Amino acid sequence: MLIGEYQYTIDEKGRMNFPAKFREEMGAQFIVTRWLDQCLVAFSQDEWQRMAQMLAEKSVVQSSAVQRFLYASAAEVQPDKQGRILLTAALRAHACLKKDVTVIGVGSHAEIWDTDAWKKMNESLDSDAIAQAMKEMGF
Repeated sequence: MLIGEYQYTIDEKGRMNFPAKFREEMGAQFIVTRWLDQCLVAFSQDEWQRMAQMLAEKSVVQSSAVQRFLYASAAEVQPDKQGRILLTAALRAHACLKKDVTVIGVGSHAEIWDTDAWKKMNESLDSDAIAQAMKEMGF
């Protein structure tokens, strides 16, 4: 399970460190693509295949927009010896990643955020709405 929050910087070539604990779970290669809330998401190969299967089980009409959103900008990444991954220019642009990034664990996947955007997201979390959602999920 991917948990925690880690801060890094992106270098001039678009490379960034990826948490060692996450690399262990993600495997030698994993998928990074754009995600909701103007961030990126990283899936292990197994999780990516599970999601692809879910999409394949839907009708083309139901899933085409989601497939375009996820697949068009997806990149298979392989951490180098220093644990860095290369993010394409398109991915960096989607998430407005320039220098400071925050990687968070979200259970089955990781999200990559511009650090300032992550701070704003955290500040905007409504504890009452979260409490209500937890109640609805049976927590």
